[in-house]
Amino acid sequence: MTAKKPLYERDPDAWRAHLAEGNATQPRKRVGADVLIRDDDGRLLLVDPKYKPDWDLPGGMGEANEPPAETARRELKEELGFDIHPGRVLCVDWVSPHGPWDDSLMFIFDGGVLAQEQIAGLTLHDDELRAFVFCTEDEAAERLRPYVWRRVAAALEAVRSGRAVYLQDGRRQ
Repeated sequence: MTAKKPLYERDPDAWRAHLAEGNATQPRKRVGADVLIRDDDGRLLLVDPKYKPDWDLPGGMGEANEPPAETARRELKEELGFDIHPGRVLCVDWVSPHGPWDDSLMFIFDGGVLAQEQIAGLTLHDDELRAFVFCTEDEAAERLRPYVWRRVAAALEAVRSGRAVYLQDGRRQ
């Protein structure tokens, strides 16, 4: 007696429909991608979004099915008119549900050190930002929410060590 063939062999369309049904019930994650950009003096580029009370790294939330590196690139271009291909991942932070938000995955990519000509070319390109500024690490620690600063500090450590880090709510695991 021959064994019954698996669904993917006997009815590929039914198998794809089965997978799609399962996919529809899977949880969805919000994904954000920021870029750690420095100047020649080691200061960090921060942005001041109009839609929240505190400063942040440049970047933002991903669109449906958008790779995180492309999210970071798109956001920098939309907000500051700066088009770069983000470098390596420095940090991934799983952020637990808080307030009205479900959990999310937040990436920080290395944006490198900008030359003075590149910095001079940065401009506010949309209505989401009030300002941008290069800050020392101490100034950044004062302007960023504590859990965001922990994430940024971990990304700075990754720049120095050459090793990416994984965090949960801004803390090493």
